[in-house]
Amino acid sequence: MPELAPDFPRAFVEFEDPSDESQRFKVDLTWLTSRWSCIFGAGCQGIYADRPDDGCCTLGAHFSDKADEKRTKKFVKLLGPDDWENYEVGHRKNDWIETDEDGERKTAVHEGGCIFLNSPGFPAGQGCALHGWALRNDHHPVETKPNVCWQLPIRRLFREVERGDNTSYTEVTITEYDRRGWGEGGHDLDWYCSNNTEAHVGTDPVYVSNGRELVELMGQAAYDILVEHCEDFERRRSQLTLHPASVAAGTLPVKGKQVGRRGTRR
Repeated sequence: MPELAPDFPRAFVEFEDPSDESQRFKVDLTWLTSRWSCIFGAGCQGIYADRPDDGCCTLGAHFSDKADEKRTKKFVKLLGPDDWENYEVGHRKNDWIETDEDGERKTAVHEGGCIFLNSPGFPAGQGCALHGWALRNDHHPVETKPNVCWQLPIRRLFREVERGDNTSYTEVTITEYDRRGWGEGGHDLDWYCSNNTEAHVGTDPVYVSNGRELVELMGQAAYDILVEHCEDFERRRSQLTLHPASVAAGTLPVKGKQVGRRGTRR
């Protein structure tokens, strides 16, 4: 089944951030209760048709800030040639970093893909060297990878909201990182997973399968409240708005049963 259009009704819920009274969360229940799952190496076609083994790792990753780069660098230093196919190319000094045309720092692109991308057949495994190292060394990929890599396809947005009484708060939206999140170039991607039925095959909803990522984005206290809202939404799902890609994939529970499979995140 082809990728579905991104514009469809969604259900959101808002609640105060229990750790910061100046913030309110606005969370996309339709996305977070969907059965999306990363299918890298298990059916992912890659964002470009001529590089189907790359997943979304073709372009390299921009760092969100200096702290993101510093944290990633700490783990890059721990990679060896058995972990990283491009070790000899990128491990010296900061050869794994490049600057784009706008002066923004990012992971370098080598031979058409992110410098950390291990090719199929590499002994340590296909996919991100930083991701693979984390799984082999009792770490989570949120610790080792650039922020944008472990967040996709969850998107966090910030907006200042002015109330009628001249008070204000920061609205923090947690939603789906669809094609348009990539900017104008998102429409040029040959394949994309978040709204594609082929990737809505998970046995667990996103708020469970990506729980660690959501805790990093929201904090534990806010995530606990999120879980309560998602569970309530699932109990009443027949009356509410479901993610159409999960509906079309047939992986949402029906009378307590569901079918589906989970891919391996890279």
